[in-house]
Amino acid sequence: MIIYLKLLVTMVLWGGTFIAGRLVVQDMGAFAAAFCRFAIAFLALMVLTYTVEGSLPKPPRKLWLPIALLGLTGIFAYNVFFFSGLKTVEAGRAALIIALNPVAIALGAALFFKDLLSRVKLLGIGLSLLGAAVVISDGDPVRLLRGDVGIGELFMLGCVVSWMGYSLLGKTVMQELSPFVATTYACGVGTLLLLGPALKEGLGDAIASASLTTWGGLLYLGLLGSAVGFTWYYDGVRQLGPARAGVFINLVPVFAIALAALLLQETPTSSLLLGGSLVIAGVVITNREGKRMKM
Repeated sequence: MIIYLKLLVTMVLWGGTFIAGRLVVQDMGAFAAAFCRFAIAFLALMVLTYTVEGSLPKPPRKLWLPIALLGLTGIFAYNVFFFSGLKTVEAGRAALIIALNPVAIALGAALFFKDLLSRVKLLGIGLSLLGAAVVISDGDPVRLLRGDVGIGELFMLGCVVSWMGYSLLGKTVMQELSPFVATTYACGVGTLLLLGPALKEGLGDAIASASLTTWGGLLYLGLLGSAVGFTWYYDGVRQLGPARAGVFINLVPVFAIALAALLLQETPTSSLLLGGSLVIAGVVITNREGKRMKM
């Protein structure tokens, strides 16, 4: 029972990252925000890795390039897109766009690893893409045909592409390293990659002038949204298996929309609710079919 509660709280924490991110970028640039988030997360993950694993094993030389690519895609690129997008996109809409991650991973696996896409899986992918079109276009998908898409929405789609790359690369790395170790190293690499652009963006001034709200958001993102959320989620994966634990991820956009309405006074529109329902339904169909085919 406790593990289910932990997973539920983790989804609330991950839903809250969109609210925290939205608050942080009102006061700080995308590179500086991403660097601060993962400098905090990296230190916390180092402590947790030693606590859970007993040590931080050195990866074999052949894995250094894949680990560097994990840091580039999942930490550097994803979070620059994430914070850049949240400057203009509401937290709830951003969460629903990023809910496309499992669909993008399924398409990437089919393209690069020749995974089969059944008719049911294609139906799920189609539903999710239709829902995303409704969300991105604010209920007018014809806008997409005219190229009338906001830069913030494009940044959030960049998150989806970045996470697809991270997830596909992670399959190789996590065959030899535990998720804790792989993610800790990826965070370290990503944080180093973010340092230069963050300094150029004015990291020192941003830190010096950051408000208490901004620091609260960064601590939330680094400690609760990254380190604690990751720890509890993989605790769930270990106890329940990836399939049962993964079902909870569908709750993230639901909590994000609810928290955005409660804390940011974002009113969910009918197009957001309709598109979001299609996205989540499509993701559920895609994931269920993928699990059934593996059995």
